[in-house]
Amino acid sequence: MPGSIFRTLTLSLTTLSSVAYDLARLLALGMRSHRTLAAENLFLRKQLALFQERKVKPRRADDSIRLAMVMLGRLFSWRDALVNVKPDTFLRWHRKGFRLLWRWKSRPVGRPRIPKDLRRLIREIAAENPTWGEERIANELKLKLSIRISPRTVGKYLRKDGPVRTPEPKQRWLTFVRNHAKVMVVCDFFVVITATFRTLYVFVVIEIGSRRIVHYNVTAHPTAAWTLQPFREALPGDHPYRFLIHDRDSIFAQEVDQGLTNLGVRVLRTPVRAPKANAVCERLGGSLRRECLDFLIPFNERHLQRIIRE
Repeated sequence: MPGSIFRTLTLSLTTLSSVAYDLARLLALGMRSHRTLAAENLFLRKQLALFQERKVKPRRADDSIRLAMVMLGRLFSWRDALVNVKPDTFLRWHRKGFRLLWRWKSRPVGRPRIPKDLRRLIREIAAENPTWGEERIANELKLKLSIRISPRTVGKYLRKDGPVRTPEPKQRWLTFVRNHAKVMVVCDFFVVITATFRTLYVFVVIEIGSRRIVHYNVTAHPTAAWTLQPFREALPGDHPYRFLIHDRDSIFAQEVDQGLTNLGVRVLRTPVRAPKANAVCERLGGSLRRECLDFLIPFNERHLQRIIRE
């Protein structure tokens, strides 16, 4: 008898507490806005709709349901209304949605395509003139047809529309370099950080035929006038060289190229973003880092010059 009374009293208190809790929630919901209640209602409906196919285990949510739940979850506190999945899963949906959003916003836009007839004309000119490069084709269009177009745009459409010409091996860059290796030098700058976090620039001039370092120097402030002076020391009046290769760094200004022309060499600029065209200097820079500078840090310019000399 006392046990049954205790169970009845316990059940009554539990029921009253549940009713009081529901009333409190009802009062709290009555104070919320209509938009929040509608969003929470649709949020719950989306979750309950997953039970229609299977009564025991809900079916897997597709991307549309995930997107709708994520968007609705931003309008109210979704943690109390989440039933089918764990909060970590719901947060992972959030992160995936943001990744997709920023991937879409960060997509490359690029320039609009040039007219179709102009693209066809570029391909025809390239096919009829195998020795012409991108810059020559752009100059011909500008001088003869008054069509201003960038050489990079010409090269982009030549590569994009497929190979329209197959140059003979004698016209390739590698063959040209091999045939003139003994009369050709290359140059480049390398960046080195000192122990005091200063940036030093190493300038080297290499002969392609023998892979011999003709000249090198170190500076903290490379200018056009400074760059021209090592060339005067590396290329005296009786030098046997005919060509000099360098990249499109802004340090090699028009003043430098004009000074090199006065020294009796022809300047050859490498294509844009083509480090293989100056592979000898690039390989030297990599070897210098792997075999030396990765194991010690120079203190100043004099220390770095001593390291390179050794």
